[in-house]
Amino acid sequence: MGHLNTNKLHKTERLVLKAKPVIMILLLLYLAVLFYVTLFAWNHGSSYGPVGPGGRNYNLDFFRSIYRIAVYSPDVVDPVVILGGNIVMFLPFGVLTALMLIHSKKAWWIVPGLSILLSLFIEINQYVFTHRVANVDDVFLNTIGGTVGFLLIIVIRSWMPKIQTEDAQKDNV
Repeated sequence: MGHLNTNKLHKTERLVLKAKPVIMILLLLYLAVLFYVTLFAWNHGSSYGPVGPGGRNYNLDFFRSIYRIAVYSPDVVDPVVILGGNIVMFLPFGVLTALMLIHSKKAWWIVPGLSILLSLFIEINQYVFTHRVANVDDVFLNTIGGTVGFLLIIVIRSWMPKIQTEDAQKDNV
């Protein structure tokens, strides 16, 4: 691996490079909170089905729980909290991982891939160690969240040169 030439980097990229230790700490803190919420905290009652043997439950049918939550919830609150929460919960992972991989040309598949793996890790552990539902739909929604977080960084990064160019023009006036 060659050394990264920081002279050729955009000002924003140099800033992110300097902030990587802080980004790594934020990522580790985020993961600690994520594991607490998904493995040790409350169960919001997202089962919507009979509990399986030993109190364990799982869903391997794509969109089954999404459909059930959307159709059988008494109001709009449960679908927003459960479905939207699964997406929002992984946004920080996508953002922070994208920032850690800002110079990688492979980040476009690494971030969604890591989102899938992290979500699978959580779901398997929920099935084995907790009385919560291991759900393939959660993996799908979490992956969307991680990918959207990654895309947010891509969009913000694409705006940065334009914003900095406009700022430079204002300074010259």
